[in-house]
Amino acid sequence: MSYIKGIGCGLLLALASYIYIRSRRRPDSRKNMKVMVSMEEFKGQPRLPKFAVPKRYDIRLKPNLTTCKFAGSVAIELKVVADTSFIVLNAAELSIDTTSVSFTYPAAHSSNSKQQVLKPLKVDVVEEDEILVLNFADTLPIGLGLLTIHFQGSLNDKMKGFYISTYEHNGEKKNMAITQFKPDDARRCFPCWDEPACKATFKITLDVPSELVALSNMPIIEEKVVGDLKTVSYQESPIMSTYLVAIVVGLFDYVEHLTSDGVKVRVYCQVGKVNQGKFALDVAVRTLEFYKEYFAMPYSLPKLEMVAIPDFSFGSMENYGLVTYYETALLYDVQHSTAADKQRVVIVVAHELAHQWFGNLVTMEWWTHLWLNEGFATWVSYLAADCLFPQWRVWTQFHDDYTEGLGMDGLRVSHPIEVKINQASEIDEIIDSISYIKGASVIRMLQSYLGAACFQSSLASYVKKFAWSNANTKDLWAALEEGSGEPVNKLMNSWTKQKGYPVVSVKVEDKKLVFEQSRFLASGSHGDGQWIVPITLCCGSYDARKNFLLQTNPETLDMKELMSEESNLASAWVKLNVDQTGFYRVKYDEDLEARLRNAIENKYLSATDRFGILDDSFALCMARQKSFISFLALLNAYKEELEYTVLSTLIKISYKVDRITADAAPGSSVASFFIELFLHSAMKLGWEPKTGESHQDAMLRGEILTALAVFGHNLTLEEASRRFDAFLDDRNTPLLHPDIRKAVYVAVMRRVSTSNRFGYEDLLRVYRETNLRQEKARILSSLTSSPDPNITLEALNFLLSSEVRTQDAVLGLAVSREGRETAWSWLKNYWEHISKTWGSGYLITHFINSIVSPFASFEKAEEIQEFFASRTNSKIARTLKQSIERVHINAYWAQGFRIELQNHLARFSERNFVVLPQKMDAKIEMLEGYCIFVL
Repeated sequence: MSYIKGIGCGLLLALASYIYIRSRRRPDSRKNMKVMVSMEEFKGQPRLPKFAVPKRYDIRLKPNLTTCKFAGSVAIELKVVADTSFIVLNAAELSIDTTSVSFTYPAAHSSNSKQQVLKPLKVDVVEEDEILVLNFADTLPIGLGLLTIHFQGSLNDKMKGFYISTYEHNGEKKNMAITQFKPDDARRCFPCWDEPACKATFKITLDVPSELVALSNMPIIEEKVVGDLKTVSYQESPIMSTYLVAIVVGLFDYVEHLTSDGVKVRVYCQVGKVNQGKFALDVAVRTLEFYKEYFAMPYSLPKLEMVAIPDFSFGSMENYGLVTYYETALLYDVQHSTAADKQRVVIVVAHELAHQWFGNLVTMEWWTHLWLNEGFATWVSYLAADCLFPQWRVWTQFHDDYTEGLGMDGLRVSHPIEVKINQASEIDEIIDSISYIKGASVIRMLQSYLGAACFQSSLASYVKKFAWSNANTKDLWAALEEGSGEPVNKLMNSWTKQKGYPVVSVKVEDKKLVFEQSRFLASGSHGDGQWIVPITLCCGSYDARKNFLLQTNPETLDMKELMSEESNLASAWVKLNVDQTGFYRVKYDEDLEARLRNAIENKYLSATDRFGILDDSFALCMARQKSFISFLALLNAYKEELEYTVLSTLIKISYKVDRITADAAPGSSVASFFIELFLHSAMKLGWEPKTGESHQDAMLRGEILTALAVFGHNLTLEEASRRFDAFLDDRNTPLLHPDIRKAVYVAVMRRVSTSNRFGYEDLLRVYRETNLRQEKARILSSLTSSPDPNITLEALNFLLSSEVRTQDAVLGLAVSREGRETAWSWLKNYWEHISKTWGSGYLITHFINSIVSPFASFEKAEEIQEFFASRTNSKIARTLKQSIERVHINAYWAQGFRIELQNHLARFSERNFVVLPQKMDAKIEMLEGYCIFVL
């Protein structure tokens, strides 16, 4: 069964092709018959025709790391499944040796020993469609044949296809060669059927300099050295998609270990960094053991190698048996890395190893089902991390991602999880929070609804059934439906086939809870949509719990079903979406909100539920469904908050509120309010790590101190300067622990100006001296924090210099509030260069999102739209629309904020607010539980 699926590569499409061609044949005998299809008919098509499908590739490559060129040959054993005189496959940026192209039939191992070699009449490379069209004189015979092609190509600097990365060894700059084929760039290395359903086996041979390490998906079976070159041959792979083929050639050290069933696991990194790979090695071995049990199937290859790459556009890539990572996602330095760095290594390694089952072993049919790969791997990476490091409580931190998914899907310019992809070139635009985070969130929601044990066993059945073949979303739902007996397909279609998500409104009427749902839009406008919502709620206690599916509007629930003491009904708190397992927001009426505020103050609610109330309330405030003043009143309940998940979210909210209120009322400030809010936790945490403190506290310390620095807290700025000076004198001083370095660097930059450049120059010196990627990343993300626009411009220009690796430039785009206009002018001035350098991949979207989205005026939105009117392309179109929509949302909120201050000051003074004279250049402070607008 799996063999048939493996060689099928779209049997239905093949049958359709066969019928189509038969209908166009001449009405004479089959002998010497030509199929009447012109070469033009293959141009402009989204998919390859399936006249022939690949079964096996024999690839030989010879990269020259000095000239940055490579030569290669490929012999593709394919099966002709329909009458055709054409073979059409993918090729891009390759120079094809047309004289080398031949088709031999039957294949060499066929029982029929009489072989014929056919040469094409015409070889046509269609560059705009990235296809290679071979036109033969006669109809090709049905059955197996061998297609042979020789070619040449360039090792590019675009971090895709077969490309060059640079590194230093003993002070000398050197090149390494790496492949990055996902989603559709294998065609830049060798001609192939570059679609995920076209699975085949791969036999790879490399000719490389003898002193270098050469890696591929499978173990080495032979290595022959002749002079300065060696020929390395690898075992033939099991069937897999082209985007999972991988090659790495360079100078590396490695550490290795074995799993309990003998799988050799290695981590490769630059010479001298081998100790930094030990933590990831341990994580990988333990993760493989966990997945073997969870999927009820062992890892399918004899080895797993993970490689740290200096230049890498993605964080990591799940190539079968040879996983590649950007250095910061794989390497961990005990002395210089942060707690957050350590957690990132665990999550990313667990994500990529999950793909070895979910993506590599069972592969999506087409990119429409990308979320099946990425959403699932994101979800299960947290599951694995929680198993490996339960003390980290990583599920509470999943909500950082969860909020990002809700944020993007709250835009009108969103897209469904399952979005139709016509051409592979469209894929970059859906490598986003919807495919990854919303995908992971709805899987988590479904697992919570079905139960962990049922979900796991059904998933194991799915993996077993579709191993070595392809599957789609319906296949997964069918397996879960069969295992659970629940209507999974009906339930989940409402979440995967339509964009957006609901806000569930709940109110109390006559001791009954009344529920209604509608689509949540961050703009506050009306949206269409209906979901089957798994509701979880607690009333007065986590013991009083109720679960049900919300399917109609409205639905009611008698509170007496939840509480035996009727006297408590009038005051009992009600929390929906317990533990935030559902992908929706909740809007409470004023009575229920007041009860929840009291529950937060009295610490009745879990950290996750406190986070959920905070996040939903801010989203409703931004959508103008809740006043800013009532939101500030809610924040009062969090003044003694100490949990990482809650405070980390509160910090992000504070930055956004600071930016937008500054635009709404120039001269106003919320700094004092948020300083007061964060000081309690800052005092508890201090500057120094404490013996036995939690993983979350270690991460929170840096974030809290950074926030205080951004808001200009003088004592924080002074202490940061003292510690930075000590660090400049002694790079190993205990006064600057890695967890607080980012905070200190930001604090230093907040005091830098054109007339006081010392901190900026000092940070550049540290950047140039260190070889630790994580330290460089910390500095780059701090340099644009200065309030001086001239320094911001200088820092932005530094991002474009040769001192910053191409993929690292995006780290410095989050400029200070004061530097936003400077950043926008810079983006316009350098757009041609930026577009040329980053425009071929998804990194270009970071420039637009980071610089455009923070604005909050309709005039700026119009200006942005005008600038990009003649500069938009398919790579940035969706991101640009989303960013402009965010500007409009911010502008509407700023407008509402102004109206709120101007028209309701008297009403505020009668409630929990003391207001001084009506003047817009005010600052908001907290004093004894009251919010005060101060001149």
